[in-house]
Amino acid sequence: MDALRFALTLLTLVIALVAIGWPLSTWMARTYTTDRDWLVERGVYRLLGVDARAQQRWPNYLRGVLAISVLGVLLLYGIQRLQAVLPLSLGLPAVPEGLAFNTAISFVTNTNWQSYSPELTLGYTAQLAGLAVQNFLSAAIGMAVAITLVRGIASRGGTGVIGNVWVDLVRTLSRILVPGALIAAVVLLATGVIQNLSGFQTVQTLTGGTATIPGGPVASQEAIKLLGTNGGGFFNANSAHPFENPTGLSNLFEIVLMLVIPFALARTFGLMVGDRRQGRAVLAAMITLYVLCTAAVTALEVGGAGSATVAAGGAMEGKEQRFGVLWSALFGSTSTLTSTGAVNSMHDSYTPLGGMVTMLDMMLGELAPGGVGSGLYGFLMIAILAVFLAGLMIGRTPQYLGKKIAGREITFVSLYVLTTPTVILAGLGLTFAIPGVTADVAKTSIWNPGPHGFSEVLYAFTSAANNNGSAFAGLTANTPWLNAALGAAMWLGRYLPIVFVLALAGSFASQDTHVEAGADTGGLVTHRPQFVALAVGTVLVVAALTYLPVLALGPLAEGLA
Repeated sequence: MDALRFALTLLTLVIALVAIGWPLSTWMARTYTTDRDWLVERGVYRLLGVDARAQQRWPNYLRGVLAISVLGVLLLYGIQRLQAVLPLSLGLPAVPEGLAFNTAISFVTNTNWQSYSPELTLGYTAQLAGLAVQNFLSAAIGMAVAITLVRGIASRGGTGVIGNVWVDLVRTLSRILVPGALIAAVVLLATGVIQNLSGFQTVQTLTGGTATIPGGPVASQEAIKLLGTNGGGFFNANSAHPFENPTGLSNLFEIVLMLVIPFALARTFGLMVGDRRQGRAVLAAMITLYVLCTAAVTALEVGGAGSATVAAGGAMEGKEQRFGVLWSALFGSTSTLTSTGAVNSMHDSYTPLGGMVTMLDMMLGELAPGGVGSGLYGFLMIAILAVFLAGLMIGRTPQYLGKKIAGREITFVSLYVLTTPTVILAGLGLTFAIPGVTADVAKTSIWNPGPHGFSEVLYAFTSAANNNGSAFAGLTANTPWLNAALGAAMWLGRYLPIVFVLALAGSFASQDTHVEAGADTGGLVTHRPQFVALAVGTVLVVAALTYLPVLALGPLAEGLA
């Protein structure tokens, strides 16, 4: 019966994604190509002093992205430090300096790593004016950066311009994220997610005792948390909390929210480059990876490890009874294959190899389909690498949709591919190489010594550098070292790749030729199954060669023991 219900859930998920994603992809393509501005958008441009018709080269675009992000960190840090004197603070004190620093970077970078219990640490003003605002802005930045790369690939004439960062951000917010989050919040309310300003309430339990129950504006934050693939929960239990995710229907809808924009952006790419087949090829590769990874974690969690787990029908440790193994695995795979990091079960309690798959989801680069924007530009970087490798094999100058991939372009792609693994492995290495830090982490942070404790730290740096935000919950991360190290990993893991994406977009936009790629040019035809297979293979090979040694020290060692 569970298998039948799960199959119907998957069918409903596919139907919902197609029904929402098809018109959404068309709307997004129009949003980023039209010359017409809405009245409210023109008002924002005047307020910012922006010329909406001015086009920018990539260094100017990058300066705008960094300026917004740095200002966001300062404002969010200040809100947390001044919380005690702000309205609707619920009597909560100021957030400590180290934690405030880590949290500010976390939400500005779309990571939403939380080293604290949200309902006991942040009041409503900090949640609404601080975290929720950054949920919108960080998602908008990811989408804007992706669109610049699409424009660079689609451009003609060699102008070198890739758009206007202020226009892209304003349109993303006004036409996509804000209305989308509003609709999503209403649907979440209808499924039972709470939305109030009631604070803490004391109630009598069935056993005659008392319990303190927090309220809050949850549905509004839950909507953008998932639609923008942010992931930060209003409650410590995140989407395992019944106030955030009360029923199987809300659980399915939250999965739809995580997937709809990243998958829809693949079709938007095809529309913007003028060849829908290209969008279908990208979408096919994303779906292939999504199905493979989701099937792997589901099989490992259903099978479990040991006779007791098998007898129970799966590994139920750390999972909610109302969701069970199948729906928990589907949610966990979705949240780690996107950059969401929301959880409806505790990944730390997964079987060793099941937990490894969620870690590997992030190590693949979160490309299936990835975060809003970051998934598309990440996959396009891998696609360009695949085309370059194919060009080397046939002895021709590689091209992607008519854009030549020469030394400068492949340098940007290579730096992009190497950045995140370098940040992860450097952070992990320093943690276990500096004697004082190692002793502190072993004594304070790791509650499960051995391979599992190593996996917890590896998962933390993988999640931070990939802007995911989920965690193996057995790790105590609110320490001076991990607050600082994970904060640095989140910042570098977000903005160094963006630098290389924008630089590549500018390089493509500077090329003044545009010859259709295909058999007539001797190049790889990038809308056929061969390209899909090559792109998927490139993702898997790069991840395997990069991360297999550290996986062997942690989850593989634990799972094979």
